[in-house]
Amino acid sequence: MRIIDLSLPIAPGHVRWRVEQTVSGNIDTGDLFQTTTLKLPCHGFTHVDAQRHFFAGQPTIEATPLDAVVGFARVINLTDVAANEPIDVDRVRDRIGSVAPNEKLILATNWCAKASYETEAFWRTAPYLTRDAAVWLRDAGVGLVAYDFPQDYVIRLLLDGEIRPMAEHVTHDVLLRAGVQMVEYLTNTDQLSADRVFLSAAPLKVPDADGSPARVYAIEGLDH
Repeated sequence: MRIIDLSLPIAPGHVRWRVEQTVSGNIDTGDLFQTTTLKLPCHGFTHVDAQRHFFAGQPTIEATPLDAVVGFARVINLTDVAANEPIDVDRVRDRIGSVAPNEKLILATNWCAKASYETEAFWRTAPYLTRDAAVWLRDAGVGLVAYDFPQDYVIRLLLDGEIRPMAEHVTHDVLLRAGVQMVEYLTNTDQLSADRVFLSAAPLKVPDADGSPARVYAIEGLDH
């Protein structure tokens, strides 16, 4: 059995997300205990979206069924995708083929190995999914899609504070709207060697939140 950590480290000073980390108590100088406090966005770093992120009246993150985000997943090899390249329906359909009902998919471009997530280049030059690809995934009946790249083109525009219409947030508008689980910003996908892994992407249980960070990992070598 082999465990691969697919989660970004949560740390201050990131190019996209503001994190505040404070520590009270110092056991090195005699305090009884140390306590760390974090303030961070629910949609920062490796995280799971709830439908409430974009859609009024829809479930919040604590309602996410664990079996919807934990289970066997297929790793889809998209490592030949280039910077700034749209991942269209033809490529998605060719690489995935048939889809089992509610199947979990990891779209692995290895973008994390091509650009550091701590740099603007990671966000501004990433590949992205087209609307027709997202529609195909939805209509094929997938239950979860996990990404190792900023999967909507407009995500790069957030660096400049630009908010674009809902229709341009392609995967959210198509897949999240339909109730497909969305796991964003995986890393270390270049370390995956199996086509099928056991995936754990359980979000924190935060009542009424529209998303949550998750410690996402894959296990290779389990019985299928």
